[in-house]
Amino acid sequence: MVPTTLINRIEENPFLMELSTLFNDNQFSFYLVGGAVRDFILDIDTKDFDFTTNATPEESKKLLEDNNYKTTSIGIKYGTIETALEDLTVHITQFRSDIYNENSRKPEITDSKDINEDLIRRDFTVNAIAFDIEQNELIDPYNGLKDLSEGKLKTPDNPNQSFSDDPLRMIRLCRFISTHGFAPDNETFKSIQQNIERVEIVSKERIRDEFSKLVTGDNVAMGIQALVESNLIDYIIPEIRDLKIEVDPNHHHKDVYEHTLQVTSKVSSDLILRLGALLHDIAKPATKGIDNGKVHFRHHEVVGARMTKEILSKLKYPKKLISSVALLVENHLRPHTYKMGWTDSAVRRYIIDAGDVLDELNELVRCDVTTKNNDKAETIYKYLDDLEKRIKEVKEKEELKKLRPPVDGNEIMKILKIEPGPSLGKIMESLYEQRINEGEVSKEEAIKLAKEVYKKL
Repeated sequence: MVPTTLINRIEENPFLMELSTLFNDNQFSFYLVGGAVRDFILDIDTKDFDFTTNATPEESKKLLEDNNYKTTSIGIKYGTIETALEDLTVHITQFRSDIYNENSRKPEITDSKDINEDLIRRDFTVNAIAFDIEQNELIDPYNGLKDLSEGKLKTPDNPNQSFSDDPLRMIRLCRFISTHGFAPDNETFKSIQQNIERVEIVSKERIRDEFSKLVTGDNVAMGIQALVESNLIDYIIPEIRDLKIEVDPNHHHKDVYEHTLQVTSKVSSDLILRLGALLHDIAKPATKGIDNGKVHFRHHEVVGARMTKEILSKLKYPKKLISSVALLVENHLRPHTYKMGWTDSAVRRYIIDAGDVLDELNELVRCDVTTKNNDKAETIYKYLDDLEKRIKEVKEKEELKKLRPPVDGNEIMKILKIEPGPSLGKIMESLYEQRINEGEVSKEEAIKLAKEVYKKL
């Protein structure tokens, strides 16, 4: 029986039926497969659609273009033609069978005429379900529908063979734990531990992409725990394992690993924010000390920011993202000094230093409060509320993103008769500091300071 949710979702996307009719009318088999079938059964939205067909890529391309569909041939060597419909992506791939080389996860592809043979090459049974829209028929040779109803992750083929062929599937398994709340059966999970060294043949970029999806999942703590318990974390961010600092009865402190999972689960599902939460205490093991019987982690935020840059650089994340995440890690303790009293200039500096991640930083700071002492938590939330109120007031008074000294570098060079160089840089830095600390100043006051700084150079 075809699930009602799948039928309803197909009806909401009429172009799926149009494509199916087009291929069927031209005597081709045509099946919706993979994630779209899985998510439609679960009543989840998707914008990515994969079809499999017995048409060759050349036949699919011609058929689509003859009927006014725009196509791209980027994946044609893998038997795939792509077409886009507004903001939706459609991939159409010829039935195929994959043969893997031991030293690569890129298979040698051979054509196949059998839908079952095509489905067995898929990563998990829940992704190995095909749907014939025209005939309203599910093709489910590996019991994916049953596993989907039970939330089970199993491979269509022998798991040792499947994970050895494409080791990225092991990380993808943990990703589905996070994004869909699935759980692997014992045999599948044990197979990860038996094939774990195969991960070394996977590129950092592919690992990063799967990890990013895992980190932004609704069940992120479960996903991270799966990586740690399977030892896959050692091939991604081994420093996470170090967060399991032993908590002995004489030196009490939070369980850093459990605290990290709590904070990462509490923050919004934004990649920068989730990575910031995951790494905000990453340097605690390296900075742990004990003075007078009390545990401390001095400067772990500064050391952590440096470690964050190294960790995310190894995973090939973009420089801007790395900078933003490191900024969160470095500043996550800073708002806690607000209780000692901040001037307007201190609030102004905090806003400017946080830059584009100010809102994310404020959210991380709030979510970092995991104490079970309600009175203590309430006290922290009150001064954070006050800080955010002050931030709003200061931002309303000044356009901080346009915060500039009243004179620019060109004017300073003319007034002081100097050329561009280190001296000008130091003068402008002083004027910038003056603007932050004193708020709006007159042009005369700025020029006076510039002359004073120049005399001291």
